[in-house]
Formats: sequence, structure tokens, C-alpha cells
Amino acid sequence: MADLILYECPLITGASGGLGQEFAMQLAPHCRRMVLVARREKSLRQVEEQLRDENPGLEVTVFPVDLTRAAARRDLIGQLSGSKWAPDLLVNNAGMGDYGEFVTGDWEKVQQMLELNVGAVTHLAHGFLPDMLRSKHGAILNVSSLASLLPIPDFAVYAASKAYVTSFSEALRLELRGHGIPVLAVCPGPVHTDFGETAGRQGAPKESPSREWFFVPKQEVVLDALLALQRDQPRTYPGLKVSLLAAGLSILPMALIRYLMSHRPRSVSEKDQ
Repeated sequence: MADLILYECPLITGASGGLGQEFAMQLAPHCRRMVLVARREKSLRQVEEQLRDENPGLEVTVFPVDLTRAAARRDLIGQLSGSKWAPDLLVNNAGMGDYGEFVTGDWEKVQQMLELNVGAVTHLAHGFLPDMLRSKHGAILNVSSLASLLPIPDFAVYAASKAYVTSFSEALRLELRGHGIPVLAVCPGPVHTDFGETAGRQGAPKESPSREWFFVPKQEVVLDALLALQRDQPRTYPGLKVSLLAAGLSILPMALIRYLMSHRPRSVSEKDQ
């Protein structure tokens, strides 16, 4: 990626592991400064140390922030805006899921998921865009999901939150087109990270062997995303199989999608345990 557009200071949320860490690793050789944001401070510090070791001269600062809290997001925006750490590339990667029937879910977890998947993505974009507009340079990369294309039983709120991210990204891209600030929605399929462990509940079905066929390495997902951003694409589905699946889903009538979703493996209801 020697010809990757140079960003002065990317900010990456959910940077303590998974796709967020991989975004940091792949972007590090192409920027001067980097802001890492996540809740897990110990893991965040380890990523910071690795980045410094592998990229001499790179300035890194970390913010152990709980992005589900609006006050914490306001503090983060306030500390960075107008400074040399104001991001010119915002990577809204942090997200969480909750697998299980909506009615039996823990409301606090559902609320946290909405605040992170929807609230943080929207709030951070709103907070950091003014600096990008003033400098006439910047970009926003929002990590959505293939799930944004589907109404998924037992994953209803997660899929709906990602549908918001995809739609929001598309609309924001149109608003910012005249300012030269690209906005990209990255819609990965299955990726091996710790997302599944966090999203799982007792009674959730085991991963099906067919789902494994669609897994894409996180390195490929991130590289595809960064190249798509450079090409000013509105949306990307990393991995050939996932991309073909997304294309197929886009032409299916809703009646058929409802039928398929009604016959997918379901979580075990608490009353059956």
C-alpha cells in the first residue's frame, strides 16, 4: 500500500483488538500521528507499544474511553478538536452485538449496543467533521456489517443498528461530496475476532460449518476497506464470497428474505432451557 493516501492523524475506535487493531497496524506506516480509543486500557497500551516499536517516529496517544457514554464522547471530542490530534481520518470501528431473543435480552446491554453502534458513530462524526471541513481534508470510515442487509431474528437490534450505519454513511457521503471528504461503509461478513464471544448468550446455536465458508481474515477485510476508501467507494463487502452473497441478497424480494430468515437456526428460548 505504498500509494495509500497519507493521513496526518487517524483516530480508530475499538483499537484494542480485532479489526480496530488491524486498522492501526495497516495505517501506521502511512500517517504521522494516531489516536487509539477503546475501553480495555491494558490491551490498548499493548497495541500502542507495538505500534511504536514497529514504526519509529510515529506519535501515538491512547484514550481508554467507554464510548457508550455520551459524556465520555463529548470529553474526547473536546480534548482533540482544534488540536494537532484532531483526526483527519475517523475509523468508527467499535461495535458490539447481542445474540438471542429480543424479549429475553438484558436491557442495559441492548442500550449499550445502541449507544455504541449508533450513538458513538453518529456523535464522533458530528464532533470531528468541523475540523475536516475547515482543513478541506479528511475521511470517515464506518464499519457496518453484511447483517445490515437483513432482518435477522435473534440478532434484531444488532442488524438494525448496522442498517442505520450503512444508511447514515451513504447519506453523509452525499452531503460531503462537494467538500472532497469521502465516507465509506465497510460491510464485512464473518471475521474471526472476539466479537462472537461478547455477543453470545446461553442458548445461542453453535456456528454452522457453512458459515465458516464465508469467513474472511481480518487482514483482508482491513486492506479491502482502505483501498475502497482510497477509490472513494460508497460501500464495500470485503471478500469475494461475501461480495457475491451481498449482490445476491440485494436482488431478492423481501418476501423471499422473510422466508429464508424464518428458517434460519434460532437461539434456544429461556423457557426451553
